[in-house]
Amino acid sequence: MKIVVSTHQGVLYNEVIDYVVVHDQDDGEYAIMENHIPVVSVMEEGYLKLVRGNDELYVIIVSGILEFHDNFCTVTVQEAQAGRTLESTKIHLAEVRKERLEKNRKESTDFTEKEQELREHIKRAKAGKL
Repeated sequence: MKIVVSTHQGVLYNEVIDYVVVHDQDDGEYAIMENHIPVVSVMEEGYLKLVRGNDELYVIIVSGILEFHDNFCTVTVQEAQAGRTLESTKIHLAEVRKERLEKNRKESTDFTEKEQELREHIKRAKAGKL
């Protein structure tokens, strides 16, 4: 079966696999194998275990939808991270989220400072006064 995992940033994984184990915090765990009945599943948080032969790859999922039909699995998610073990993948996702949060805070601070500078310039220039 073929699986494609994508985020708004692009395709994270696009390969042929033997089967996928879907783990969702709310709904538990189930496997999808070749010729499985069609499935549509909404996932808030969970992971996929992608298996091909003796190889396993884990993909942490945050807010996504999984659709399977005709031996093709499409997973579209808000955020995802792939790794060889579940624990290392969780750790890496936490680090990426922390870096992104720090970057957003800095950009927000920079914006606030620039906005204050703009207000001071407008006040000094007496803009809007006749």
